[in-house]
Amino acid sequence: MTPFDDLDSYLALPRVAGLAVTPGGDRVVTTVSELDADGTEYVTAIWELDPAGVRSARRLTRGAKGESGPVFTADGDLLFLAGRAKPGEDSPPTALWRLPKDGGEAVEEFAPAGGVSAVHTAGRAARIVATAPLLRSAAGLDDDKRLRTQRKDNKVSAILHRGYPVRHWDHDLGPDLPHLFDIDGKQNLTPDPGAALRETALDVSADGTFVVTSWHAPVAGVALRSRIVRIDMATGRRTVIADDPGADLDGPVIAPDGRRIAFVRETTSTPTQAPRTTLCWADIGGTSSPDATGRGWTELTEWDRWPASVTWSADGTRLIVTADDNGRHPVFAVDPATRAVTRLTDDDHAYTDVCAAPGGVIFALRSSYLAPPHPVRIDPDGTVTVLPCVELPPVPGTVAELTAATPDGAAVRSWLVLPNGTEPAPLLLWVHGGPLGSWNTWHWRWNPWLLAAQGYAVLLPDPALSTGYGQDFIQRGWGAWGGPPYTDLMAATDAACAHPRIDPERTAAMGGSFGGYMANWIAGHTDRFAAIVTHASLWALDQFGPTTDGAYWWEREMTEQMTQQNSPHRHVEQIRTPMLVIHGDKDYRVPIGEGLRLWYELLSRSGLPADEDGASPHQFLYFPSEGHWVAAPQHTKIWYQVISAFLGNHLFGREVFVPELLG
Repeated sequence: MTPFDDLDSYLALPRVAGLAVTPGGDRVVTTVSELDADGTEYVTAIWELDPAGVRSARRLTRGAKGESGPVFTADGDLLFLAGRAKPGEDSPPTALWRLPKDGGEAVEEFAPAGGVSAVHTAGRAARIVATAPLLRSAAGLDDDKRLRTQRKDNKVSAILHRGYPVRHWDHDLGPDLPHLFDIDGKQNLTPDPGAALRETALDVSADGTFVVTSWHAPVAGVALRSRIVRIDMATGRRTVIADDPGADLDGPVIAPDGRRIAFVRETTSTPTQAPRTTLCWADIGGTSSPDATGRGWTELTEWDRWPASVTWSADGTRLIVTADDNGRHPVFAVDPATRAVTRLTDDDHAYTDVCAAPGGVIFALRSSYLAPPHPVRIDPDGTVTVLPCVELPPVPGTVAELTAATPDGAAVRSWLVLPNGTEPAPLLLWVHGGPLGSWNTWHWRWNPWLLAAQGYAVLLPDPALSTGYGQDFIQRGWGAWGGPPYTDLMAATDAACAHPRIDPERTAAMGGSFGGYMANWIAGHTDRFAAIVTHASLWALDQFGPTTDGAYWWEREMTEQMTQQNSPHRHVEQIRTPMLVIHGDKDYRVPIGEGLRLWYELLSRSGLPADEDGASPHQFLYFPSEGHWVAAPQHTKIWYQVISAFLGNHLFGREVFVPELLG
């Protein structure tokens, strides 16, 4: 037995996320989330790890509501975010706390009424910068507290918008706006930011004299564009140091010497040209040239991968990055002097949360389909050492790798999760979301081992539009979702069905978001699958485009003609496969209207409609309080239970099971 044989055991597995390292590399912490006693919430605590990988991890915090966002100060104190109630408080805002390096109780450092969303520190100076929201009309922190109390007492939740967007993923934007605060100087560094700091990334120089951040600015229409801005810590003066009218510039990181930055450039897509993401670096003159504009930069165009997790090595001679690469997500080193790219890890894992330490040592989290995220140390010679943390669960099967040839001559690779045993297994085709992404890492929400434990094989293909195979592979599917991505998926399925462990007569397809779109498209173009599960899916593209939370992205994706050509709803009459539709009401990325219209048209217009008594083989699992992801543990359990019952009925002939908690 493994934890994947029982949903309650699976949901109770501890989950590791995030990593923080002292400037000297002598202390490392991570966060571990565990299910609470009620089974309805994960509570996160901070754990200290042994950098040498010998001693067991040690728990540092035990707050009732948990702690998050750990970061070290230059002198080794640990900062973190937590909402800890004072007498008379029911739902305290998230505050910034300090845990002294020499021990003792944590001390509250900064507690604005709107909470703290992030904290950043300087590597060699006593400088702390926190991100916290203020109501638009607030004159300062005290006035913000007064206005929030007034809104609460009068039970007002209305928001008056002056710009776009108004929602993001699963929450409303406003009425407050993010600001940057110098905690030591008690100064608002950005008194008039507007919405420029929503969903941005920043870094503090090692000497604490300036901050570099991405900065959103509106462009013609309702779109936004991101540039790189330098903010002087003493004066608050802002200087644009990198700007490109044809791209978004994001994720800036400052070199240890303070004279250079690195960032990621993503070109603005058009319906005929996919975006491209590249690594860039620039000389900004350091602290001796506070007025430097640094408008020129170096762009690494010859490396055909999309960089992520960008940081400088401790000595400032290299950039350490990660990138999707042929179904993996390795760590790479980039030499700005020679432009050479060197792969540092050579395994099947995905690395994230990369932190550089002195002596060429790198700390990171890594995962794969065989193991959830866990902390590791990467030495200069490439040796990877696991740092003791939580016990990694055994999985009920094995993973194989497949490659399929497509009609246009491309090669499509996949992971194939196989259950234990020797008997032919029914096949589940899983289509990833994005669509710009890759099946290359552990997923708690879409975990194939829960299905493998029930005897299924799960195919995880990377079709056209997937990252990690070069820009041309993305371009193949751009603006043509119903073309190469679909034929790639069918080719991958054919290759899997030829595997001796697969029963080709029992297959089903599943997907979420873009994967849900593909599930809908598949349903209208083939009857090869016995059942289809479509989660948070796009159905009528003309309806989806203007109602998603970032409609201007969609205008860059497809023309009206492309939208019509690639919309699944136009093929509803051809659907003859039982479908399980899943959608959350708080999904603002793919609004609930997509799921509602799909459900209505399945029952009324599909090739498998409801009968005269209203009965049909289709099902609609609706979550009123969930968003794009079904996040609450109790709802995750229902999600897996309903999917398992639906698939079991159509692929194993099992009796339909309805969880008792559904009434």
